[in-house]
Amino acid sequence: MLDIKPLQKFYKGFYITTPNGNNSFSYFERQNKSIYVPPLIEGLPVQLEISDKIAFSEVEDGVEKNIPGLKNFIYYRTNDKDIFLFDNHNHAFFFWMAAFLQNVLQPGLKLIHVDMHTDMHKPPFLFPFTLQQSFTLKDVFDYTNYTLHVACFIVPALRLGLFSEVEIIDSTLSFENTIPDKFVLDIDLDVFT
Repeated sequence: MLDIKPLQKFYKGFYITTPNGNNSFSYFERQNKSIYVPPLIEGLPVQLEISDKIAFSEVEDGVEKNIPGLKNFIYYRTNDKDIFLFDNHNHAFFFWMAAFLQNVLQPGLKLIHVDMHTDMHKPPFLFPFTLQQSFTLKDVFDYTNYTLHVACFIVPALRLGLFSEVEIIDSTLSFENTIPDKFVLDIDLDVFT
């Protein structure tokens, strides 16, 4: 069972104001220069709420889009499974690595990535540690929020050996694929749009 108290020391609600991570998209072309990452709470899916704070900002076709995110990221446990609900998909890397650091997630499982996008872009640089080296949750937090963005969080996990492979399910047709008994499930709700 995952202890989320150490995670909550980092995810207590903060702004990213520099052109890093998810705030790097169209940073120099837009008026809004900051995005908000909400606190992590223990709760239930029924507690999901949209915030009035901007979680993602970019310029697309000359139009600035400022998209609000969740009021809170939510952790809950059901059927002996640790589940995180959050926006901006790169935060999955932090939660996976936190589970690894607490010996809840053993390296080598298959990642089942359900998403309309592959999220397999390479980040500006890979995580500067190996799973065998000593690193802290702060190292993971900084890398997740100031290097990774929504499209480049899976490659570092694969390169680390956190997962043996990734299976990308990008349409409802792919739901018929066979999956192993043990795996990590990563779902982006855009696959249903």
